[in-house]
Amino acid sequence: MTKTLNIRPLADRVVIKVVEETESTPGGIILPDSAREKPQKGEVLAVGPGKTLEQGSREEMEVKEGDVVLYSKYGGTDIKIDDQEYKILSVRDILAVLEQ
Repeated sequence: MTKTLNIRPLADRVVIKVVEETESTPGGIILPDSAREKPQKGEVLAVGPGKTLEQGSREEMEVKEGDVVLYSKYGGTDIKIDDQEYKILSVRDILAVLEQ
């Protein structure tokens, strides 16, 4: 039974599950946390309704739940729930959707 994440992002924000990269080099050397690059890849878990425009309509979101995305290295806010890392960020901090 998988536990669902009950976070509803507001406006143009999305919740991303951070995808950790490998913890070792191709040669098998295990890297400590301090030597690893900050992750920039994640899976979209929840999408806000979109930014409200001046006319009162909403801007359409360019990502959807389930998309795997690349995001700005220092964008968003990191949160941790039940030992899992998540990130809440604006859709503007998403750089690309990885096509599968």
